[in-house]
Amino acid sequence: MKVDAPLYSYEAPEEEVRRLEAKGYSGAFTFEGQHDPFFPLLLAARASEHIQLYTAVAIAFSRNPMILANIGWDLQLLSKGRFILGLGTQIKAHIERRFSMPWSQPAARMREMVLAIKAIWRCWQTNERLDFRGEFYQHTLMTPVFTPAASPYGVPPIFLAGVGPRMTEIAGEVADGFFVHPFGTLESLRRLTVPALDRGLERGGRARKDLETSLQLMICSGTNDEEIERVRQSTRQQIAFYGSTPAYRPVLEVHGWGDLQNELNRMSKEGKWAEMAGLVSDELLEAVAVCAPMKELAKQIALRCDCRIDRVSLVAHWTKDPDVWDDVLRDLREA
Repeated sequence: MKVDAPLYSYEAPEEEVRRLEAKGYSGAFTFEGQHDPFFPLLLAARASEHIQLYTAVAIAFSRNPMILANIGWDLQLLSKGRFILGLGTQIKAHIERRFSMPWSQPAARMREMVLAIKAIWRCWQTNERLDFRGEFYQHTLMTPVFTPAASPYGVPPIFLAGVGPRMTEIAGEVADGFFVHPFGTLESLRRLTVPALDRGLERGGRARKDLETSLQLMICSGTNDEEIERVRQSTRQQIAFYGSTPAYRPVLEVHGWGDLQNELNRMSKEGKWAEMAGLVSDELLEAVAVCAPMKELAKQIALRCDCRIDRVSLVAHWTKDPDVWDDVLRDLREA
């Protein structure tokens, strides 16, 4: 199983990626937050040799297929075949009100987005005529002056992030990989995610080997009791934030906690963000996050990944120091 780590630094990603590569991580990823997710990977590609580099995730609907195709193509070349284009949808309010872009039928639009990007890449790689005509995107013009030379490294994989069954099915049908959202449990993975991926694979006429599954896992730990309690509280806050979103309700319903989503959503609209964490029970906290002392983390992570997981990302909001995970990384390899 591959183990990946966040690439936090926007100003000096070169130094950070060298450290992660030296420690033996399989991949390093950025995410779209306060900064663009692609720029650090450009610098990281120049400073590394074998670690995979990817976005987890870049917001797809704030861009169009041609822009994403260009960015993905160039990062694949600069990294010498080590780039993964990881895409997510965001939600309607952000797409329309923050990015001023159209929103409709997110699952269908994402499916078409992936197919459009792949059609553009086929045009560049094989000289196939570009003639993509979809409901949301049309790409029918590609002249020689704008066509890059064929890539010696092939085209990059496309990973999709999702929670609900429809988006998960789309990943199984058309994507090369799937990011399991941090707001999930082992039971929701077994009962919701894996069956949806299988339905998508079947619809796309594909096999299990055609799809890589990456689990982004919340880690709740620390080096002493005081730190552990502080981390548990901050993780409750994160879980409450996710749980307030209607799209994530199915995860709670698997455990019979569906009504909690209504309450969290109501409180979020009232701006009661701090109070929301108080509704996250120990049972819910430990179902979503891996909660264990540092010396026991590897075993618990391995158990959580024992459900068709190919790679795991350790997501801990309480530390950005990769040295913290040295023993966990070693133990996880042994486990």
